[in-house]
Amino acid sequence: MAGRDLRALFSSNDRGMATAEAFTNRQLQWELIAAALAEHLRHTADRGFDVEDLEAPRNNLIVFHGVGGIGKTTLSRKLENALVGAEHRPAQWGEPTWSGERILPVRIDLARSANTDFEQLVLTIRAALAELGRPLPAFDLALRRYWEQQHPGESLEEYLRRGGLVGRFGKAMPQQMQAALADVAQALLLPGSVGSAVGAVAGSLTRALRERRQTVRALSGCARLADLLEAEPDLEALSFYPHLLAWELAQLPADKRVTPVILLDTFEDVGDRTHRDLERLIQRVVWLMPNAFFIVTGRSRLQWAEPALQGQLDYTGPAAWPGLAASAVVPNARTAATGAARSGGRQVLVGDFSPEDCDDYLARRLAREGHPLINAEIRQVITDRSHGLPLYLDLSVMRFLEIRRTGREPVPADFDHDFGALIARTLSDLTPEERHVLRSVALLDAFDLALATRAAGMLHEAPAMRLIERPFVRENAFGLWPYHLHGLIRSTVRNADDQADDRWSPRDWHQAAERALAALGEQWATSTGRDRMLLVSCLRQGLLLARDFRLGLGWLAEAAWSYVSDSVWEPLAPPTRPEQASTLETAADALVELLSTLARRQHEHREHTAARLAAVAGTGLLPTDLHEMAIYYLAKAQRDLGRTEESRRGMEQVIAGGGRMAPAAERGLAHLSRLLGDFPTAIEAAQTLGWEGRHQRVLGEVWWVQGEMARAAAAYQAARIEAEQHSIAGEAATSQSMRALALAFIHPDEADELELAEQLLSRVNIRASRINAEIAALVRDAGTTGDLEDRAAHLRTEISVSGLASVETTLELAMCFHHAVLDAHAELEASISRLRELTQSGNYTYYVDIAHFMAGLSPNGDSTARWLDGEQPTRSRWRTLVTERREYLRNAR
Repeated sequence: MAGRDLRALFSSNDRGMATAEAFTNRQLQWELIAAALAEHLRHTADRGFDVEDLEAPRNNLIVFHGVGGIGKTTLSRKLENALVGAEHRPAQWGEPTWSGERILPVRIDLARSANTDFEQLVLTIRAALAELGRPLPAFDLALRRYWEQQHPGESLEEYLRRGGLVGRFGKAMPQQMQAALADVAQALLLPGSVGSAVGAVAGSLTRALRERRQTVRALSGCARLADLLEAEPDLEALSFYPHLLAWELAQLPADKRVTPVILLDTFEDVGDRTHRDLERLIQRVVWLMPNAFFIVTGRSRLQWAEPALQGQLDYTGPAAWPGLAASAVVPNARTAATGAARSGGRQVLVGDFSPEDCDDYLARRLAREGHPLINAEIRQVITDRSHGLPLYLDLSVMRFLEIRRTGREPVPADFDHDFGALIARTLSDLTPEERHVLRSVALLDAFDLALATRAAGMLHEAPAMRLIERPFVRENAFGLWPYHLHGLIRSTVRNADDQADDRWSPRDWHQAAERALAALGEQWATSTGRDRMLLVSCLRQGLLLARDFRLGLGWLAEAAWSYVSDSVWEPLAPPTRPEQASTLETAADALVELLSTLARRQHEHREHTAARLAAVAGTGLLPTDLHEMAIYYLAKAQRDLGRTEESRRGMEQVIAGGGRMAPAAERGLAHLSRLLGDFPTAIEAAQTLGWEGRHQRVLGEVWWVQGEMARAAAAYQAARIEAEQHSIAGEAATSQSMRALALAFIHPDEADELELAEQLLSRVNIRASRINAEIAALVRDAGTTGDLEDRAAHLRTEISVSGLASVETTLELAMCFHHAVLDAHAELEASISRLRELTQSGNYTYYVDIAHFMAGLSPNGDSTARWLDGEQPTRSRWRTLVTERREYLRNAR
C-alpha cells in the first residue's frame, strides 16, 4: 500500500473516508534475496545475537507470493541452485556480498502431490545438516527418542530412503545420530546396548542436566534441553526440537559455521486461512531457528504479522514479524528491489493478486476509522469476478463510490458486473483485424496461431501474431496450445455490454463458435498418431462450445469414442452453467454429462455414477451408438454395486444393438458368469470375445480364482501386450495390476511386476485397478506382522467411499490369505465373516470357499461354484499357496 488515491478522494464528500493506492509490479527477486540474506548474516554475526532468545522479533525470512503458474516454483529452484555456488548462478544475477560465508540451501516442496508432512520437513532439515560431518547430540537424542516412540520397530534409515532423503543427502544422518547417542551414553557411563536404551539415555541425561553434572557440560548450555526430553515425544514436541538444531548450529566453531537457507515452496498447500494446524508447526520452525534463513514461495502472503491470528498461531503481530507487516509489503515495482530489504519489507508480490490479497486490497482501499468501507460480501463478489486483475479492483472501487453518490448503499448484486471500460482499454490500440481475432479467441481456453486464425475465419496469421504480443495474452511454452487470454479480459470480452463500433451480434458469436469448433476438430483429425493430450484438449474446448452455443455434435461423437477406448479417464467436464445445472436439453448437454460422469466415476460412489448415467440414457438425446455407451457403463456400475440382474439386462440390450459396445457387453456377461461362480460358461465365452472383448483378461480373471496363478499371470501378460500393441493405456494398466496380484501369491520377492503396474497406473485414472495393485502389495507382504492391518483398513475406507463392492471382496480374500499363512484362526474367522456379508447378494460366494481352502478347512455345505477341474484340485492349489508362503518366510528369516 502506498500513497493517496486521489480519484477516490475526489469522488466523495465523505471527509472521514481514508483512501490508499496499491501498485503491483514484478521485482528483481535475486537482488531482494541477496540484500535480505546479507542483512540476516550481519544480524546473526552480531555479538548481541542470542539463538536462545525467544522474544526478539524475527526477520529471518522473505516471502514471494503470486498467482498459480506465475513461476514461483521455478524461482525457488533457481534460488536453490544459485545459493549452492557461483557456478550454478545465472550470470545476470550478479555477485552477492556474502561470498566469504558458508550457505547451505535446503529446498522443501510442500505441495500435496509431494506428500511432505511436518515430520518429513524436520527430517529433511536435519538430513541436509549431515553435510556438517558431525553429530548434533541435543537434537539427535531428542529425535531418536521421538522416533522410537512414534515409529516402533521402523528403521529411520529405511524411512529416509523411501522418502528420497538418502538420495539427496546420503546416509550420514542415522550414523551421526547413533554416534551422538553412543557419546552421551558413554559420558553417563551407561551399560548395555545403546540402540535399545534410548529411553534410559534420555532419562539419565535429563537427571544429569538437572543436577548440573560436569560429565554433560557440553550439553548443559542448552537451557531447554531437559524440558524437551521430559516432554511427551509427540508431534507437538517435535515442532519444538528445531530449537535444539539452532542451538547446535550456534555451538559450531567459527571455521565450521554454516547458515541454512530453507526454501519452502508451494506454501499454499500447507492449508487454508481457516485450518492452520500444519502452518502453526512450520511457523514454530521459523521462529525457533533464528540463525537460519527461510525463503517462502506460495500463492498468498503470510499473515503472521496480523494480530487477529492470536490463538491460531503462536507468534503473531507486527512486533513479532516486522518484515511481514502490511506496511512492509513490497510492491513489485522495479525500483523497490534495492531498497526493499533495507526498509524491512519481506513480502513480495510476483503476479496478479491472489483472492486473499484482493480482499486485503479492497478492505484497505477505502476505510473509515480503520474499518473497511466495502463490506465482506461485496469484497467477495468483486474478488471472484476480478481474476486477480488490479484494474478490475480499481474499477469496482470507483463503481462503489459512484453508487454511493446516488444516495443508495451498494449491495453485492451491484458487482456481478463486467466493465465495458475493460473492453475499451483492451481494444483501444488494436487494429480492426486484431479486435476480430481477440473476440474469436475469447471463445477458447487456449489457442495457437493456427487455431486463432482459423477460429477468426482469416486466411493469414499476421493479426494473430500481433495479438499474442499484447500483455493480456499469457504464454505457457509447455502447453499444447501456448496462448490464453487473461481470465478477466476473456470473461469481459464475451459477456460485457460492448459499445464498440465493431461489436458483435449474437449471430456473429454463433458463427465464430461454429468456426472454432470446426478448427478444433480439424486439429484433432489431422494429428499424426494417437495424440491423447490433443484429443482430451480438443474435447474439453469443443464440448464447451457445443453446449454453450447449442451446436451439433459433429466430430465430437467420434472423439468421444476415442476418449473412451483408451480407458484413461482424464477429467473433461466444462464448468456447469447455472441455468443448466439440472437440465439436459441438447445432444451436447447429454454428451458432456456422459463423458464427465465416466471420468468422475473414478472419484465418486458408484451409486451416484449409476444415477447420472441412468439420467443420460433416459433423455434419448444421444445418437444410437452413444446411447448404447451410456447403457453399457450403466450396466458396469450396476455390476459394481452388486445389481446383477439389472446389469445383465443392460448388457443384453447393448449386445442386441450390435454396435461398438457389443464386444464389451459380451465380456460383461462373461464377468457376470464369473461373479456367480459359473466358470465353464465364462471360459467358453472368453473363447469368442477376441481382442475387442479383452479375451485374455477374462481368461486371467477365471484362472486366478482357480488358484492357477502362473496360468493367470500368463493370460494377464498377454492381455497387457495386446493392449500395448493397440495403444490402450488403461487396459494395459488394468491387466498388469491383475498380473501383479496373481504373481504376488507365488513370487513375493519379485517387485518388478508390481512396480510396472504402478508405473502404468500413474498415467491413467482407474481407481479399481489402482486398488487392485495395492491389494497385490498386501498379498506380496502376507505373513509378515508389519502394517498390513492398517493398510487394509485404509483400503476398506477408500473402497467404501467408491462403492466398489467387487474390489472389497478381493481385499478380504487377500487378508484371509495373510491370516491363513500366520495360522491366525480368530483373525481368519473374522475375515471369512466379512466375506460372507459381502457376498450375500450371490456374487463371489465362492470366495468364502477359497478362504476355507487356504486354511485347510471345509466350507459349510457344498460349494456353489462350478470349478473348472473340480473342487478338490482347486482346494489343493489354494492350500499349497499358503504352505509355500510359510516355507518361503521360514527360509527368509
